[in-house]
Amino acid sequence: MIEITLPDGSVKEYPKNTTPMDVAKSISEGLARNVISASFNGTTIETATPLTSNGNLVLYTWNNDEGKKAFWHSTAHVLAQALEELYPGVKLTIGPAIDHGFYYDIDPGDHTISEKDFPDIEKKMLEIARGKHNYNMRSVTKAEALEYYKKQNNEYKLELIENLEDGTITFCDHDTFTDLCRGGHIPNTGIIKAVKLLNTAGAYWRGDENNTQLTRIYGISFPKQKELTEYLQLLEEAKKRDHRKLGKELELFAFSNKVGQGLPLWLPKGAALRERLENFLKKAQKKAGYEQVVSPHIGQKELYVTSGHYAKYGADSFQPIHTPHEGEEFLLKPMNCPHHCEIFNVRPWSYRELPKRYAEFGTVYRYEQSGELHGLTRVRGFTQDDAHIFCTPDQLDQEFKNVIDLVLYVFGSLGFENFTAQVSLRDPETPEKYIGSDENWEKAENAIINAAKEKGLNYVIETGEAAFYGPKLDFMVKDALGRNWQLGTIQVDYNLPERFDLTYKGSDNEMHRPVMIHRAPFGSMERFVAILLEHTAGNFPLWLMPEQAIILSISEKYEKYTEKVLNSLENYEIRALADNRSETIGKKIREAEMKKIPYMLIVGENEEKEGTISVRKHGGEDLGSISVEAFAKIVQEEINRTLKQF
Repeated sequence: MIEITLPDGSVKEYPKNTTPMDVAKSISEGLARNVISASFNGTTIETATPLTSNGNLVLYTWNNDEGKKAFWHSTAHVLAQALEELYPGVKLTIGPAIDHGFYYDIDPGDHTISEKDFPDIEKKMLEIARGKHNYNMRSVTKAEALEYYKKQNNEYKLELIENLEDGTITFCDHDTFTDLCRGGHIPNTGIIKAVKLLNTAGAYWRGDENNTQLTRIYGISFPKQKELTEYLQLLEEAKKRDHRKLGKELELFAFSNKVGQGLPLWLPKGAALRERLENFLKKAQKKAGYEQVVSPHIGQKELYVTSGHYAKYGADSFQPIHTPHEGEEFLLKPMNCPHHCEIFNVRPWSYRELPKRYAEFGTVYRYEQSGELHGLTRVRGFTQDDAHIFCTPDQLDQEFKNVIDLVLYVFGSLGFENFTAQVSLRDPETPEKYIGSDENWEKAENAIINAAKEKGLNYVIETGEAAFYGPKLDFMVKDALGRNWQLGTIQVDYNLPERFDLTYKGSDNEMHRPVMIHRAPFGSMERFVAILLEHTAGNFPLWLMPEQAIILSISEKYEKYTEKVLNSLENYEIRALADNRSETIGKKIREAEMKKIPYMLIVGENEEKEGTISVRKHGGEDLGSISVEAFAKIVQEEINRTLKQF
């Protein structure tokens, strides 16, 4: 007999070689009908995998992220089989599950596969799925695996196998198809009821642009056709909300090939929007005791060697800048924190002067691969709302909780109400990925978990997601379309103070190391604006809108009255435009709607005579004819409702 521990802590005895499906059946027939994957002692397995030792078992259904991952990975196998059958000679490489669906990278050889071929491929995939073929895992020796792919003349799989150790290699079989695979599949292909291939893209083998360019086919699948239909409707809504499309329509930002890929240009309206966001946070930071600093866009290479960033990010950075002075090298800064360490190091500190809170909207540069660039969400130059707090160990708990309060204030004022806090810890299995002592890591991890508990956050723990220098608390925000985004982050760091020899004099007159907190409620201005654009569909909170109102005159005869209203609005600090063109009022309203201006103020003969404005809200609601003063009160009340107090 073996002992199986379930997620609720209960322990049950089962005969050796019991499968996860057997365990599900012993709990309930309903669970057994829905379970599609499992994990045992942290390793993803199939529901038919025999369990041979005591351990912790988790059963997954479609409603679990891990269940979806197994479902989509299994569908990737079906896609690969369909491609082999439809396009003889294609070479398969890798086909993982991703956050929403899956992809498979292939070398198409003599074939050209495009989106016009998707209906035929989908038809073949569903034909395979209806066969209800079981997924069967089997171990093979390295020699057997190499022999199999030599016969297929697949150099990609051979390269993967060469890097694997004998005794760790497994194949997955279903129907007539075999693939090199670590595992994590649904019981059989029949569970796949709906498939949609979404798009193709180019992808270099192993992400190296010096390697062969492959064809990547993205897709998604569901256990019910209804769920696919709903997902496709969501995709259509996402296209309408795409920040690249809205950014162009609202004239917020642009890109230029002459300036360079991944380097956004902020247009006047976008720059004003960004400035309002910065001023909003600066005001809150000032209340919270932060001091603004400014650091250069470059630093000597030695600075980033000291911090450890060069070793970790050097390959992803822009190449060093060589000066006329022999041996002198500078880098575009990939992070602001080394500069802030040097600011702290300018003079000696006493414990009585701590904490020191340095804030900067600092622009940093990272050389992202061109294929990974995406609008404002993935760029090569971006501005972080960075701050670094240098405090004593005794101050850490309160300072960390204060930062949580600041993040919650930002989210509340911008309409992000649905979020989860993620405690990101290091992976103890890969210590080489991190710097610093075990003792410091444990102290930092415990500080974050305790703060999350005390603030009553809804949080999850993710192992292996820490920064290389310390654990962090990431805020995963769900937008209006139900998509998760990582926005604000707070990190505890005992390591950079060691590397930069930061000290303060304690109450015992001895020198001590400060603890460092890294924090960025927005994350980066570029990514935050992109996510906010898509979340609000461009209908920003009123306090943030580039234009809060537009005055639409019935005809050019009322131009003087329009100007009078505009001046009055300026006195109330309401951002407004005037449209006195000789166009129909209907056309003016349509154009104002497209620009997502919150309020349309229509003026004509009656309004001029009575000294009023006719107010129409974006979306069509009519507020009637009122005075400018009454309108200003409406605007202020709306701003007060959305812009929280800190």
